[in-house]
Amino acid sequence: MTSTHVLVVVKEPVPGRVKTRLCPPLDPVEAARVAEAALADTLDAVARCGADRRVVALDGKPGPWLPAGFEVVPQVRGTLGARLAAAWRRAGGPGLQIGMDTPQVTPSLLDDALGRLVGGGPRTALLGPAEDGGWWALGLRRWWRGTFDGVPMSTAHTGARQADRLRSLGLAVTLLPVLRDIDTAADAVAVAAAAPDTRTAAVVRSLLAGAAL
Repeated sequence: MTSTHVLVVVKEPVPGRVKTRLCPPLDPVEAARVAEAALADTLDAVARCGADRRVVALDGKPGPWLPAGFEVVPQVRGTLGARLAAAWRRAGGPGLQIGMDTPQVTPSLLDDALGRLVGGGPRTALLGPAEDGGWWALGLRRWWRGTFDGVPMSTAHTGARQADRLRSLGLAVTLLPVLRDIDTAADAVAVAAAAPDTRTAAVVRSLLAGAAL
């Protein structure tokens, strides 16, 4: 039977290093609280999905937000593309990579993506577009060298360029549902409204209730 994994790319939620675009209206400590809640929600969904392995590629140190049962590998130094490539080389495939910015992700959404990978051909690839033009998920049957080469990160065109890059490698790209990731306070409020029972929503409501966005 094919072994699957979910790879989560994580930055330790330290004030001043995470979610800085939430400031203002939040301060760095409050922004880190949002980041930690989003991370905890994300890892909880991964813990409850059917992946055989759960891997965290971590920039920083583990904290109380990390559930049991996760493999932790350090991120390498370098550009984001280089760090993602290194994490994939270690994790292998078939697998699904996500970040810590979409706490509304659910176990069923992850399981559906993993099922598409396992049931697809050897050149199957998945891409989950984000509303801001980036992407929140990338699925591969196996690691393909050069997957991130030439893809600009954190731009309004990242998702489209990533899809083009996958196709240039001869991969058949299937799109996953569009999700909104948390970059700004408006994003945080929208995600909290879409997933009201999450830790993230509780923290956002406590910090941004009545805020003028």
